[in-house]
Amino acid sequence: MTAIPSIVCLAVIGKNNNPLHIAHFPSAEPQLPPQLAQQKQQPEQNNNKKLLLTPLQTSLILSATLDIFQARATANQSAGAGLVGDYGLLHAIDERLAAYGFETNTDVRFVALVDLRGRLISSDAMTGAATVAASAAASLGSLGLRDGELKVVFKSMQSAYIRLLQNPFFDPDEYLLDEGKSGKRITSPRFVEEIRRIGESWVPEGLGSVKEKMKR
Repeated sequence: MTAIPSIVCLAVIGKNNNPLHIAHFPSAEPQLPPQLAQQKQQPEQNNNKKLLLTPLQTSLILSATLDIFQARATANQSAGAGLVGDYGLLHAIDERLAAYGFETNTDVRFVALVDLRGRLISSDAMTGAATVAASAAASLGSLGLRDGELKVVFKSMQSAYIRLLQNPFFDPDEYLLDEGKSGKRITSPRFVEEIRRIGESWVPEGLGSVKEKMKR
């Protein structure tokens, strides 16, 4: 089995730093050495998938990314560069987890938390270019992703959010922070499903042809 990056969380943050939607995705368990794997003969633990982060950990990481968004926005304004939508890598949290971000011109932020070893692919299921791509993706566990790898994710999230805004029954003002009240979360089934699909379907460049053969 080859471990490649996967998304563990997608978040939509409002312009007042209020979470509008947070979606979690499970990660693969770390692989054990063969001798230890043989000792672990409980079927229910094979190919386990679980959430890498607790809700509290996710909240703390997302809060940290907001500080980085603000710092970069301030730096851009000082340099006269204006808003740079694709901020790319925001924070490498550890050797396995990294946060990437995108900010729209309306100050809505999209954040993707990526587990660099979060998805398992059967090596037997790949040949040719797919094998080369998987090997390259596996090496990203120590090198990190290229910023462009997440562009398709953020563009898809932005498109889903724009479609939500075009819904005549959706009132963005209901999701703003008010005095003494926290903002609402987005509960639109269509939007929630689109974000889920975006997170589950993303793979590093070059591995699109083997999605159906991957095990998370």
